[in-house]
Amino acid sequence: MTTSSSSATDTSQHEQVVFCHDKTTGLRAIIGIYSTALGPALGGTRFYPYASEEAALSDVLRLSKGMAYKNAVAGLDLGGGKAVIIGDPATDKTPELLRAYGRFVESLGGRYVTACDVGTYVADMDVVSETTRFATGRSEANGGAGDSSVLTAYGVFQGQRACAQHLWGDATLKGRTVGIAGVGKVGRILAGHLIEDGATVVATDVDEQALADLKARHPEVEIVPTTAALVGSDLDVYAPCALGGALDDVTVEALRATVVCGGANNQLVTEGEGGTADRLKERGITYAPDFLVNAGGVIQVSDELHGFDFERAKKGATAIFDHTLEVLQTADRLGITPAAAADHIAEERMAAKQAAGIWLPAR
Repeated sequence: MTTSSSSATDTSQHEQVVFCHDKTTGLRAIIGIYSTALGPALGGTRFYPYASEEAALSDVLRLSKGMAYKNAVAGLDLGGGKAVIIGDPATDKTPELLRAYGRFVESLGGRYVTACDVGTYVADMDVVSETTRFATGRSEANGGAGDSSVLTAYGVFQGQRACAQHLWGDATLKGRTVGIAGVGKVGRILAGHLIEDGATVVATDVDEQALADLKARHPEVEIVPTTAALVGSDLDVYAPCALGGALDDVTVEALRATVVCGGANNQLVTEGEGGTADRLKERGITYAPDFLVNAGGVIQVSDELHGFDFERAKKGATAIFDHTLEVLQTADRLGITPAAAADHIAEERMAAKQAAGIWLPAR
């Protein structure tokens, strides 16, 4: 997703920004709706101790725009939105506060549909759903999709298969070496898909327990001590699956992989023209945009809007293969980076429906 030269707190490109304050519970939240051209805006709720309301606003504007692009390029009939709750989830989160937040979501009539994000979990969405119909990412016992990392990992694997098809003419990682940085839920599940496909997996994580769990499941995985060691290894595919900012200048220069395709969010340290994506292209490294290949999670939770069916959601995540191929082929045709191509496709899709106006709930 390209960045803008406007102020980080400029709301002029967003359809709607809602400030929420409940005195009884102490709730302070902001809901950002970037676009509903394709449908109701879906995006998670981040619970974080922002230093200021301005910092929270900056984050929700950036994140909601990112969700609009993610949903559009994934082929979903959904707009982009996001919410932030200002506070420390360890000390400020209460059932009463979450219910108050749910009432604000409900007040929008379905224009914004929420889900989990940093600081919020499936159990929290169960509480939020007590006061709104528009909370996804709920537990299976509560009619939800449960753990969205299952299809997030599956979607990343489909993105990797598409990269293999595009570069090597065969949609398989068999005989290839894939390095995974971060083997929590998504990275661990991804490793399983790759091993089943015949790939060699090399992995690292700062969490020794996560590595031990992976090794117990898949003894054939090679463990390296640091991300730097992994990046400098002879890899075909590098899969960042931990924190954002994975592709800093040092990493990009040290990479020996041909492909970068992983589940971590916000991998590019510098977005837009002259940024990280351009440097990857200059080095001959194919980058599969993170907001495209990790869309399996949002595909999974969005299926709750229709009464969750895992096989139907998996079919949607399988389509990440086709969407990734489309992005890579568009990049080659236009002579641009895959990141720019993904933006181009998302913007075209939103623009085609923009004339219909904002999405309104059915009367």
